[in-house]
Amino acid sequence: MTIEGNIVNIDKTYRGRIEIGNDGIISAVGKETGTADIVLKDELIFPGFVDLHVHARECVDHSLDYKEDFVSAGEAAINGGVVAFADMPNNTVPPVDDKSYEEKYALTQKSPVEIVLYAGIGKNTQPLTKTVPYKVYTVKYPGNLEFDNFEDMERVVSQYHGQEVSFHCEDPVMMERLKHQPTHRQQHPPEAEINAIDFVLDLIEKHGLNGKICHCTTKQGLQMILAAKKRGVKVSIEVTPHHLYFDQAMVDNDSRNIFTVNPPIRQSREERLELIEALKRGDIDYLATDHAPHTLQEKQQGEPGMMNLDTYGNFATWLMQEHKFTPQDILRVCSLNPANFFNKFSKHKYGKIAAGYSGSLTIVDMTKPAFVEAAKLKAKVGWSQFEGVTFPGSVTVTIIKGTINRN
Repeated sequence: MTIEGNIVNIDKTYRGRIEIGNDGIISAVGKETGTADIVLKDELIFPGFVDLHVHARECVDHSLDYKEDFVSAGEAAINGGVVAFADMPNNTVPPVDDKSYEEKYALTQKSPVEIVLYAGIGKNTQPLTKTVPYKVYTVKYPGNLEFDNFEDMERVVSQYHGQEVSFHCEDPVMMERLKHQPTHRQQHPPEAEINAIDFVLDLIEKHGLNGKICHCTTKQGLQMILAAKKRGVKVSIEVTPHHLYFDQAMVDNDSRNIFTVNPPIRQSREERLELIEALKRGDIDYLATDHAPHTLQEKQQGEPGMMNLDTYGNFATWLMQEHKFTPQDILRVCSLNPANFFNKFSKHKYGKIAAGYSGSLTIVDMTKPAFVEAAKLKAKVGWSQFEGVTFPGSVTVTIIKGTINRN
């Protein structure tokens, strides 16, 4: 298959030709000839977007498949221009050792996109025999992936020297003390994240981890991470679409249960804009969805989680239109940086439009607005916190290893 159009590279956007072989791998990139199978006009061709933070829900007991499974999550990913994603381990049966990891991995093979699995770190876990990414929850989550205090966490995590370890940062002692507060936001104050980030950064440095801080929301926490980076600590940062689009003043209304999420949408407008600027200038490494499906009934009962796979690429057009992100900025945080993480555990190479890389591409049309409505969503629970929003551009085609998916 051949495709011609505006190719987004990390240093420029140019007219060119991409050839994808029958094996789904890019065989050549060169000058346009006008004779390709697909010739695009104004659309932007990105290396396929990669999402490092998804809760696809499915595991070996299948008890939460009604929320999402690897097939529906893959279809939602394609709808949002995401060509591969990493799935989190907080399942009812979490992948915490070689056997449970392989059992869950076998389930991912039916997905239309490639999936890498995080293994969970809990009170009595040890590193797997194969190289995988890991996730630490500093507070209680499904599957007993929890720690009562920072000391117990350090005892276990100290075994993971040199591993890729991502952290959900909340102070377990503070969270236990505040669990009876009347609102979700009061139960999850900014100080809980800041305290945990402070401890986790010390943990990463002391034990030689390759750390990643998930869904950062606080200015102070961000500053602490950047200071650690500056002194050589190996740590990177995620931010979510919902923490960039919504702020505290926007969700204090009758639909606030829809916006219940961990960490909460608790930042002011000024803090939200600071996160956007940090992503734009490269201080934050990844735009990651934290896609966490619940039914609408469960949301009305206060279950925390947001829906972002279906709208990932459309949200990127909002960053470009409203906040002046360049195509290169989007490539960096949606393709290149997350692919550099993902590729360590993948059979394929993502993140660049170059020979030898996966023929998985995200095609964005900035002239075609996208109105978000439930009927167009592929996620199984069928809702989005962005319903009713019109994004300035849209993902029109997602190519998965040479296979065309028109959105």
